[in-house]
Amino acid sequence: MSTDRTAVFGAREGNEGIVRCDACPVLCRIRPGRAGACSRYANRDGALIRTDPLVLMTRTLETGGETVPFLENAEDWHGTIAPQTFVSAIGAGTTYPDYKPAPFIVASTHEGVDTVTVVTEGIFSYCGLKVKIDTDRHLGPEAAAVRVDGEQIGHVTTAEYGSQMLSLGGVRHLTGGSKREGNVTCAAMLALCGKQPVEVTIDGGAKLVLQAGAPPIVNGVAEARMRVGCGSAAIGIFAQQWHGHVDEVIVVDDHITGVLSEHQAGKCLGMRPSGIRVRGRRSTPGRYFQVAQPGPGWGGTDIIDPLAVIERIDPNLAWPGLRLLLTSTTGEDHLYVELDEMLRPVPAPVPEAVLRTVERIGENCEPALTSILFMAGAGGSLRAGVTENPVLLTREVQKALVRVTIGGAPCVLWPGGGITIMADVLRVPEGAFGYVPTPALVAPIEFTLRAELYARLGGHVDHAVPLERLLAEYGATARQEPWRPENPWPAA
Repeated sequence: MSTDRTAVFGAREGNEGIVRCDACPVLCRIRPGRAGACSRYANRDGALIRTDPLVLMTRTLETGGETVPFLENAEDWHGTIAPQTFVSAIGAGTTYPDYKPAPFIVASTHEGVDTVTVVTEGIFSYCGLKVKIDTDRHLGPEAAAVRVDGEQIGHVTTAEYGSQMLSLGGVRHLTGGSKREGNVTCAAMLALCGKQPVEVTIDGGAKLVLQAGAPPIVNGVAEARMRVGCGSAAIGIFAQQWHGHVDEVIVVDDHITGVLSEHQAGKCLGMRPSGIRVRGRRSTPGRYFQVAQPGPGWGGTDIIDPLAVIERIDPNLAWPGLRLLLTSTTGEDHLYVELDEMLRPVPAPVPEAVLRTVERIGENCEPALTSILFMAGAGGSLRAGVTENPVLLTREVQKALVRVTIGGAPCVLWPGGGITIMADVLRVPEGAFGYVPTPALVAPIEFTLRAELYARLGGHVDHAVPLERLLAEYGATARQEPWRPENPWPAA
């Protein structure tokens, strides 16, 4: 076992040294030397212990004084400590079954202000993942099922600016379906939160490999670029660079295909109408919707031959020798043609100046990545471990007077009722997430606030422990992690 910390709950049963763990609703009966179903708690010589170490994160002290005890009657602690130590909830233990205070309520001082950080691991049945996939490829119809091992774990949601979105997990997949669906959903979410690759399939769409911070793999091919913008945006960005080198540009895009000479950018440059009309529904000058069906081809369409996007060429406006560039929104696909005497587009060598503009499109594309955001609602169990009157905590969180973090990572707080939060799993330390076989995910959560506000909220003040005392007791067995500089300091 990696820690000697003994849990303050659990009950010994019989003469065989069996311990009943009440850290979650499963209530495992654990024999000596064995771990529970979640592997997070174990029986050591008849005592229930947490198997993972508490995680402490430190950063270089920039300002502020020495940490001081929160309680007036606290012992006089001496010695050199790091004032910039954050006690995370990773490895801390849980508040379940809800009637007891959080495992750690840490008192410290930041820049002369007494603060409290309430630390607990939450059992989240009400949680899910929001997945952002940087790709133009068509992954599947909106609302299509996303599956792992044949079980639905979520669905395709909206397509955003250069990205496709998935919504995974949630209470209905964790507990509202079959037992296998819940277990598969939980395992897939845990792997994704742990920054591991997971293969998913989309009904009527693609096969994907998802991994936080890695390029998405679509049907076996790793994506390289996130598009610079829609077809119309690309026209606006690069119109001046194309001017004088080509007579027309078509930027093929599943959403808004752009045509340079018709576009307002082309008009401002005084470009001559080319007479080339693309398929689809004309929205505004130079902007076309629905030029093709969604697919794995150019610009997220089903177009493989880009010339198929041309509906007709007007002989009254077009001319022999007209120079036409067709490109995708990432520049990965491009074709340069010139019109012959019959006004037919004929592929021609790409002029160096035109090739540079295509390369510039690629230069302006950011690397395609997969982003995983953990989303959960902090309900009664967590709040009761913080204060005797949970609604007061909710109100102060909503006023931004309490900072909520997931393993030290900043959270986006959704407006409206409750404490509904999202955090980027890449900003959370390794090993932060676990599970219980109800099934549900276990995630660290910390509430940091001023000490005087904590007392006014009816917080469990009598359980507050000075940071010095905690470090003296657990510092030797804790896992030390450097503070991630991209994360704001919670007490700041």
